[in-house]
Order: sequence, then structure tokens, then C-alpha cells
Amino acid sequence: MAHEKNHDYHILPPSTWPLLSSIAGCVMLVGGVFWMHDVTPFVFLGGLVAVLYCMFGWWSEVVAESHVGDHTNVVRIGLRYGFILFIMSEVMFFVAWFWTFFKEALYPMDEFPGSTYVQPDIIPVDAFHLPLINTLILLLSGCAVTWAHHALVHENNRKDLIAGLSIAIVLGMLFTAFQAYEYYELLAHDDWTFGGDLFFSSFFMATGFHGFHVVIGTIFLAVCLFRAMKGHFTQEQHVGFEAAAWYWHFVDVVWLFLFFAVYMWGI
Repeated sequence: MAHEKNHDYHILPPSTWPLLSSIAGCVMLVGGVFWMHDVTPFVFLGGLVAVLYCMFGWWSEVVAESHVGDHTNVVRIGLRYGFILFIMSEVMFFVAWFWTFFKEALYPMDEFPGSTYVQPDIIPVDAFHLPLINTLILLLSGCAVTWAHHALVHENNRKDLIAGLSIAIVLGMLFTAFQAYEYYELLAHDDWTFGGDLFFSSFFMATGFHGFHVVIGTIFLAVCLFRAMKGHFTQEQHVGFEAAAWYWHFVDVVWLFLFFAVYMWGI
């Protein structure tokens, strides 16, 4: 039950989650270094499990806080600003991969100063088969999320909220399946490699990290679907769902840039 507050701010009680999350992240980082040096993958996997546990526990407490009335208007504004800053950091993350791709495509660095420009090898992928299908899938999933958001905020229609989220989740999983199949075709039949070539590295890092974000966004939407089915979210309080919608639209926009820059560049 929500309780009355005599101020607009949420005073956090002492919590162990920040400390535990920092330790888990440090263990996962060190474990990743061990794994890359062929020592052992189990430190990384242990740290990953710890990070996931901390995420679940900490965010469960945040959800519980919203149910007891701690998320006032001022708190919700702060949560929105925080998530906007997170998306901005993600934008700069992808800017790095776009910068690498365009820089090497337009004027690559050369080991010998003063040498002539050499046109880099760009191996185009047929943009009008699987990439175009995946583009349509992501755009339709974004429409489904927008439909779900409109159903909740403007109509208080929980049935359409659940339907829109369900469609978006299915389309997100379909996108991931198609991208996995595309990778299989490129690696198995077109002799592409993950390393050893700057274009291949840029392609797989940019599209691969985007695919990872699609997986994260699909899980984000699935959590919102589960919460919506349990009766969470109201027309006034739905910051968690709003953040998921923003994240999904961000994933859509990044894919549009990838489609035109990476897939259509060599046509």
C-alpha cells in the first residue's frame, strides 16, 4: 500500500547493492582479462552471475519502492533524466564504431607517412535481403511498442498494452534469429572472419553490439510484459515501461544508421 509523503524526494535507506554490484563488476572485468589470456573462463562467468543477481535484487527494490509511493513526481523526473543520460552514453558508444568504419572507409591510416591513399576493401552485403527484412522487423516492433505506450498512457487499455508488448518481443526475437542466420551464412559460406581484417572487425563489432542491445531490449520488454500482466504500471506511474520504450526506439534508430552506413555503403 502506498503511504503519504510529506516531501517530494525519496530518502534512500542504507543498501548493500551498490557495494555488491561494484565488487561483482570488478570480478567480471578481471575474469574477462583471465579469459582473454586463456587462463580460465569461470571467474568471468562467476562475476557475470553475480552482476545479474545484483541487477535483479536492486531493481526489484526499485519496483517495490514505486508500489509504496516513494516515486513522487520529482523522483520520476530524476529517473527519466538518469535513463536519458544512459542512452546518451550508449549513443557515444556506437559513435565510436561508426567513426572507425567511416574513417577507415574514407581515408585509412597507413604505416608509412607520406604514402599514397589506398582504397580499402569494402565487401558489401546484399542489403535488400535479410538486412532489409530485419529493418522492417525492427520498425514494426517499434510501432508495436508505441501502440502499447499509447494504450497505457492515453486509453488505460491494459489489453492492448500487453498485446503490443507481446508483438514487440516476438519481433525482437525474430530479428535476433535472422541476424544469427546472417552471421552463419557470412562465416560458413562467404569466408568472412571475425578478425584479421579491419572491415570484417568493424562490421561484426558494430552489428554484433547492436544485436546484443536487441537481446537486452527484448529482455527489458519481457520484464515490462510480465509486470503489466501482474497489474503494474498506471497512466501516471510507468517510468520502467517508458525507459524500455525509449531504449527500444534507440535500438531502432541505431539499426537504421547501420543499415545505410554499413550495409548500403558498398553498393
